[in-house]
Amino acid sequence: PAVGWSPAAHHPGPGGHPGPGGPAPQPGPNPPGAQAGGPPPAGFTGQAPQAAAPIPPTPDTTGHIQLPPGGPVAVPSPPPGGAAPADTGATTLAVLLIGPAGAGKTSVAKHWAERRRVPTAHISLDDVREWVRSGFADPQSGWNDHSEAQYRLARRTCGFAARNFLANGISCILDDAVFPDRPVVGLGGWKRHVGPGLLPVVLLPGLEIVLERNAQRSGNRRLADEEVAAIHGRMAGWYGSGLPIIDNSTFDVPTTARVLDDVLARSIASPPQW
Repeated sequence: PAVGWSPAAHHPGPGGHPGPGGPAPQPGPNPPGAQAGGPPPAGFTGQAPQAAAPIPPTPDTTGHIQLPPGGPVAVPSPPPGGAAPADTGATTLAVLLIGPAGAGKTSVAKHWAERRRVPTAHISLDDVREWVRSGFADPQSGWNDHSEAQYRLARRTCGFAARNFLANGISCILDDAVFPDRPVVGLGGWKRHVGPGLLPVVLLPGLEIVLERNAQRSGNRRLADEEVAAIHGRMAGWYGSGLPIIDNSTFDVPTTARVLDDVLARSIASPPQW
């Protein structure tokens, strides 16, 4: 009820009109207009006036839709017989595309998401990190506790979003530069926030390609050549990890997206252990 609203003010008084704010007056032994010992006025039943029936609340007309809550993403069911599906376009998936700056993660993820037959969302960790405007901890200024905290917060936000999209039938592809030498912060963190059904794929072209693509960037997305080389070297640790790796040095974006589809089909048939 509104502030100051008094239920008593809505109880009808004599004649069916609201009273002045107090309870409706009750009839005494002789109703109004009756003489002592005489007959009651026409229509008098001998009962106190009844309160008007409450008006039902107006139905919700805002178009509110109840959405299923997002939970941990389960491992996708392999096709019968264990064979890889010929096409993943009709399957709801959660994909993590890993790679260094300049690997083409964002371009490939967008292309792959836009051309699937089922609804698919693209979630970039860098985009979510940059939601912070005042006080943004730019990693180019040095990696510290502040930038680490914002990175973890962005990853948790991405995981929350992915779970909710997937719970409502929308596939997700996330992209992030996850390092193999930081399993708890990187891949382990994504698994905790999204679920065991997340399918990681590494995109790792040659160093010269990464340097060339990085040079075409601007703003805080462009890194120094030395930093790009160091990141690329650390990413090489994914070889031998058991995760699928795509070397897209000679592939354009559409070709890389098709290769990604093939890799995901095999991952569904035999999920990688990570």
